[in-house]
Amino acid sequence: MKKTLLYIALACAAGPCVQSCMDFDEPGDELGANEVVTDHEVYQNRADSLKYRVNITPEGALAAFDSLSTQLQQCKTGIYGMRGGKDGGVPEAHSYQFQYNLETDAYAGYLTVSHKDYPYSNATQISTYNYCEQFNAGPLGGYGTAKNAFAPFINNPKADSIPEVKAIYLLYYSLIAQECADLSGPFTYTEDKNNSQDPTTYEPLSDIYPAIVENIDSVLACLHYYENRSPEYKQVLNDYFLSMNEADNLVYADTKDMTNYIRLANSLKLRMAMHIVKVKPDLARKWAEEAVKDGVVEKVAQQQGIFPSVIGFTHPLVEIANSWNDTRLCASFESLLMSLDHPYTKYLFKKNGNPIPDPTTGVTIPTDSMIVGIRAGVRVGTGQSYAGNTQLAYSSISAEAISSSPLYFISLAEVNFLRAEGALRGWQMGGEAEHFYNEGIRYSYIEDPTYLDMGFYAKGQNFNDYVEDYMKRTEPVAYVQHDPLGQGPDWPSLTKIGVAWNGNDSPEIKLEKIITQKYIALFPNSQEAWTELRRTGYPKLFPVLNPADGDGSLNQGDLIRRIPWASTDPQQQEYIKQTGIPALGDKEDLQATRLWWDVEGDNF
Repeated sequence: MKKTLLYIALACAAGPCVQSCMDFDEPGDELGANEVVTDHEVYQNRADSLKYRVNITPEGALAAFDSLSTQLQQCKTGIYGMRGGKDGGVPEAHSYQFQYNLETDAYAGYLTVSHKDYPYSNATQISTYNYCEQFNAGPLGGYGTAKNAFAPFINNPKADSIPEVKAIYLLYYSLIAQECADLSGPFTYTEDKNNSQDPTTYEPLSDIYPAIVENIDSVLACLHYYENRSPEYKQVLNDYFLSMNEADNLVYADTKDMTNYIRLANSLKLRMAMHIVKVKPDLARKWAEEAVKDGVVEKVAQQQGIFPSVIGFTHPLVEIANSWNDTRLCASFESLLMSLDHPYTKYLFKKNGNPIPDPTTGVTIPTDSMIVGIRAGVRVGTGQSYAGNTQLAYSSISAEAISSSPLYFISLAEVNFLRAEGALRGWQMGGEAEHFYNEGIRYSYIEDPTYLDMGFYAKGQNFNDYVEDYMKRTEPVAYVQHDPLGQGPDWPSLTKIGVAWNGNDSPEIKLEKIITQKYIALFPNSQEAWTELRRTGYPKLFPVLNPADGDGSLNQGDLIRRIPWASTDPQQQEYIKQTGIPALGDKEDLQATRLWWDVEGDNF
């Protein structure tokens, strides 16, 4: 049966890279386009040079692929690294845990730590908001891996002979740079992009964001120009790059042009537009309308990411949650899902895996009785065994449901919710907010879409069995979150909205519905979910307990607004002092410091 899902076949090197570039159409470009450079020097300051209007011969492209084969293979490590790859391999539990699970999963309110001791890391994480220097660099690890892999390639002059490939790697670098920017804020963006061996200058997000979008626009110009290439040149690119994702004898949607890369670039531009809507509303609208007009992700087959079912691995959360017992469902996410009677409550999160003695009632809750999460900020016990740590009985993630879940770069569901919010704001999004909202929900499943389409998931154990009824819910279910271990009083749900779209709702209620459903759809991409939570204040989550476990800047119930740099290296500390703090707006390097786009005030 023909599969309709576009996969990026990472086994062969088609993937991410540094951002992009200006079109140089100068006399003499044609002479240098096919030059072969044989030395091994470090190339710098060429990332923004996309010489796509030159006449490149098939022979020149072939020579470039041959001479850059090692670097193209190295770029695979960057692709994997974007979503938890380690040492050139596919995403795996150790790296994914540091990149997502120990910090941003908790900051977004998805999952929590379930024990405090991490002896292999020589670290202790006593609660979800515990300030732990050993783990602070983890979320930035994906960016570092990708940057180190892509920057040498996009700065190599030989890449000018395959400008579309360079543009694609610049595009993926733009994506990981955007994600990096939203974690701690300013970083050495330009120097990193240009392959500096000693970056020192942190740049403000107010400069980084427009620079990334400028690069995206250059990437788009290059990829659109591909239609002007000769059939012979296109054949070389197909043979050596575009068809690489047909490995393992799988059939994909047509990938023999640049269409899906163009759609990814525009979808990233649309995401970034929405991030800045409260600080630069006019610019946000401009970016968003340009992106939609040029074409964003609109079909399942246009999504890109890292796909366990293609490459042959298991989603890292399976091992983190079920083998190591290092993470459990957060009570805030539990309450939200249960209040909406979301399909995930039927099959994604498991009920308690062991008996839980309830000191408030004196009754022991039997195994497999309830979905129950650990409250964010609760101080967790010691050990990875239920015998010594009863909190491990709380809800884990179903391995069957998540094992083949794609690790998207930008999903179709996210794009639909972005368009829904844009339409709500009166922007030209190609349709009405209600339409995109409903489409966003329909494509919000965590399952591998090809497997879902082919009926591989059991009846009652997949999203499509429940989604249509779910979308009709007009009011939330009355729900009270109860902690069986008595770590605080019962908490009534903060979710007061239903699911069904209501044209009579206020704009703020409509936005809350859009972001709430988007937040659920993003799971487990906690970095983007955390960004949306900070930007809009939605969904409404329980206050985080024990803020004193942080760096001292948080008050009771506060969200962490950023991950501090907090470098222990004296030289890096000096760079942070000289350029990082000024780029942060002369604010302190703290968890409570808001980023440029994270401004207080109304959403409209």
